[in-house]
Amino acid sequence: MKITIIAGARPNFMKIAPVIQAIEHSKSNGHQLSYRLIHTGQHYDKNMSDDFFTQLRIPKPDVMLNAGGGTQAEQTAAVLMGVENELINNPCDLLVVVGDVTSTMAASISARKLGIKVAHIEAGIRSGDWTMPEEINRVVTDRISNYFFTTTIQANKNLIAEGVDESDIFLVGNTMIDTLLENISKLKKPDCWNDLNLVNGNYLILTLHRPSNVDNPEQLSNFYQRILKYSGNLLIIFPVHPRTKKNLESLGLSNDRVKLLSPMSYLEFNYLVKNAKGVITDSGGITEETTVMGVPCITLRNNTERPETVTIGTNVLVGDSEEKFVLAMQNLLSDNWKESHIPPLWDGKTAERILDIILNKFAKEIC
Repeated sequence: MKITIIAGARPNFMKIAPVIQAIEHSKSNGHQLSYRLIHTGQHYDKNMSDDFFTQLRIPKPDVMLNAGGGTQAEQTAAVLMGVENELINNPCDLLVVVGDVTSTMAASISARKLGIKVAHIEAGIRSGDWTMPEEINRVVTDRISNYFFTTTIQANKNLIAEGVDESDIFLVGNTMIDTLLENISKLKKPDCWNDLNLVNGNYLILTLHRPSNVDNPEQLSNFYQRILKYSGNLLIIFPVHPRTKKNLESLGLSNDRVKLLSPMSYLEFNYLVKNAKGVITDSGGITEETTVMGVPCITLRNNTERPETVTIGTNVLVGDSEEKFVLAMQNLLSDNWKESHIPPLWDGKTAERILDIILNKFAKEIC
């Protein structure tokens, strides 16, 4: 069986790393299985150095499509053409896509138009927010995929409500958590730990990347001032994108307690998350990791495609409500955070379950 795996951004590689490891293990046990890894190049990340691939045990991609830059439409077109060309020249039995970036959607379209079946890892998650490009990518990908690997029961319910045949849906868990648990004992203390005299629990982690937050001057200023006002004397560690840093500087937003750092490696960043008093973010994936690590998380969004991090995990949604933010910070600073648990099947064995299904079900249907 020949599999092609698509990754378009740094988080995608974290999600496919355990799948590749499971494939390699299966091959060593005699299964007739091969794969090609395509990096669409949708996002360029200077932190994806040789160390990144070595640390997460990911082989260098077989091909880089360099589909980054330009508008959403230009990226989509570049991935469509690049993946189509790759699949024509290197046919496969199954295309595996992960997550919800533009590459996920575009690669799925290319494969289906060539008659190649598609399996979507992290299928069925929904925010209901159609202003998010990721929501469009998720829905389109799931509309044309053949097989659906889900992280939670809620994702199953979402797919069934949209008309997906229940027999094609497989609740397997979360490959991002596979990667976290595989590397939790290898987390690396960053240089800033000693430089800033950090100790366990004396700082907050802040991440902001959504255009509606960082490109809107009023919103960015409100969040910045609010976080400073209600965070006590805690240091705020802010790994910041250059564009966001430029926006902060143009607004004259700076404070000795806010430490702007360059984006970090996976092992360094999660070392800081694991030892933080809490995390303030507008991300989705981080809320999964904080849930597993038991770290309080405040999300500056009104919705989430990962509701289990709120209903089960450590996450609290506050949106742009100052009242909700103040209450969350009071609970955080007083060590009165809500009780939390880890969602079912987030146990580090998701990739094993995925590959077992591919070998024992899909191979019989496809090959």
